[in-house]
Amino acid sequence: MGATVIREGHESLAAGVVLHSPSGRREQLVRMHERAPGTDRHEAEISFPSEGRWSFSVESWSDPFSTWRRTAEIKIPLDQDTEVVLEEGARLLARAARRVPRSPVLKRAAAALRDRSLPPAGRLAAALAPEVRAEMERNPLRELVTRSRRTAVAVHRTRALFGSWYEFFPRSEGAQLGTAPGEERSGTFATAAKRLPAIADMGFDVVYLPPIHPVGTTHRKGANNSLTAGPGEPGSVWAIGSADGGHDAVHPDLGTIADFDAFVAEAREHGMEIALDLALQCSPDHPWVEQHPEWFTERADGSIAYAENPPKKYQDIYPLNFDNDFEGLYKAIRRVVQHWIDHGVRIFRVDNPHTKPVVFWERLLADVADRHPDVLFLAEAFTRPAMMRTLAKIGFHQSYTYFTWRNSKEELEGYLTELSRETAHYLRPNLFANTPDILHAYLQDGGRPAFEARAVLAALLSPTWGIYSGFELCENTPAHPGSEEYLDSEKYQYRPRDWAAAEASGRTISGLITRLNHLRRAHPALQELRNLRFHHVDRPELICFSKHSPGTGPGDPGDTVVAVVNLDPHHAREATVHLDLPSIGRAWEEEIEVTDELTGRSYTWGAHNYVRLDPATGPAHVFTLSGR
Repeated sequence: MGATVIREGHESLAAGVVLHSPSGRREQLVRMHERAPGTDRHEAEISFPSEGRWSFSVESWSDPFSTWRRTAEIKIPLDQDTEVVLEEGARLLARAARRVPRSPVLKRAAAALRDRSLPPAGRLAAALAPEVRAEMERNPLRELVTRSRRTAVAVHRTRALFGSWYEFFPRSEGAQLGTAPGEERSGTFATAAKRLPAIADMGFDVVYLPPIHPVGTTHRKGANNSLTAGPGEPGSVWAIGSADGGHDAVHPDLGTIADFDAFVAEAREHGMEIALDLALQCSPDHPWVEQHPEWFTERADGSIAYAENPPKKYQDIYPLNFDNDFEGLYKAIRRVVQHWIDHGVRIFRVDNPHTKPVVFWERLLADVADRHPDVLFLAEAFTRPAMMRTLAKIGFHQSYTYFTWRNSKEELEGYLTELSRETAHYLRPNLFANTPDILHAYLQDGGRPAFEARAVLAALLSPTWGIYSGFELCENTPAHPGSEEYLDSEKYQYRPRDWAAAEASGRTISGLITRLNHLRRAHPALQELRNLRFHHVDRPELICFSKHSPGTGPGDPGDTVVAVVNLDPHHAREATVHLDLPSIGRAWEEEIEVTDELTGRSYTWGAHNYVRLDPATGPAHVFTLSGR
């Protein structure tokens, strides 16, 4: 961070950043240094030691030791006021020594300045020795201290920025479909846990579960969103609540709360954590409907209004109305969130947050952050840009984006430039390549190459990405032409998958996904958002981008990943890639060895490079660069 620091006169001044812990206690003073002599612009790199609501302020002060040092370095060689100048320095060092009684360095330096058996130059050299300067840097003499106002900073854990998400429905894993209506059987937390090792092996950090609560029976939706459910059909998991409980209960078909705890522990054993859906809506059978009818909207005919997004109707879901009893709803929802925190959940994926009051989220997220600063919230907000950005500004740690609808080169470059530049200081994008609600036409029409291309883009463009189960199998059959809904959508029915058979037959891109997640963990450049750069390619079907983290010093080129992706899943394309070499820490005339991490092949590249990518053999290059 930086600050402009000025004062009258010619005396030396100094500045520093003071860090205050979430409790308000002054924790640390980080010394700032002038960017260049005469600019008055002071800078420092600061880091916070833990999550929470920290704050910082800037302090500036008159630095009498630096003022004396500058005067002494001029006057002593000229033999001007020698003894007076040396005595003034001795008094300053003696004063500083009293503030740091355990350090003998300053006392010895003060004594040396008064030692007339030494020549003046030697006395001055002793007072300006490196160890003395270092001690005065750590414990400066400060006069005329001025302070800025405190600035609050929300400090989040790394997972808020970097992570790989995998979404799946526990009820589908181990489900039995039977041979006749009514013979279907749900999977359980125990059967779902058997899927966790494979998810971990693909390199995922977060397992996201859609709602796991009891599902209502009134107006229950059937297969493919039919208005009537047949015998044994489980209904939509987002129609939350029944006689078995509401948002703080687990569906009895999945098991007990103890079974859920075991599932969370099993995920943790595999290095993953659980994200749970927070969907603030109710089925007509939810206990809240009878206990608190004021929490819902009553229509003119006396009925409760169900959810609608015309022309879509959700007769099995009642939205909450925060206007009638805001405090009552807030307390109930805050209790639900705390319940799941107590059961090991540290991430919540919030369903449709843009349909609830912003002030509600602002209060809830601040309340949770004060008590549990490690808890994160992802906004599933496919809404207008202003609302999406507002949710990020008031406390959501991550947000879904419009990535699934950005498929052309122009769309991707424009949108990802916005995400990595304009909004990067407050909105962290989570690039889900698909969701249970979104099967884009690009995936429907492009087959396996389209899935591979989108995986490369999502995994490398953003520090956080995700897929919904079945993506690795390239499932791409829509409910009907022109629809983004899946045929036989898992939202309304069990969908067990034969993972072993898929692996044996090669009908999976899990190997590519595993490789991408390995690269993400191995390369710090891929764990950042603001370092994204696009490079010119002279064909619209090919896109090239890089992620670069600068090195630590001379001779260290840093960490760089360059990707070239063929966006046309049907045809081989060739083009010239024009690399902006200085943007990745290289000279314009430099030749570099690049290695494709997907094939193992190496090439010599410069500023202008021929590329041909055939979707039949692989739609992308993912290059890492050798040293100088």
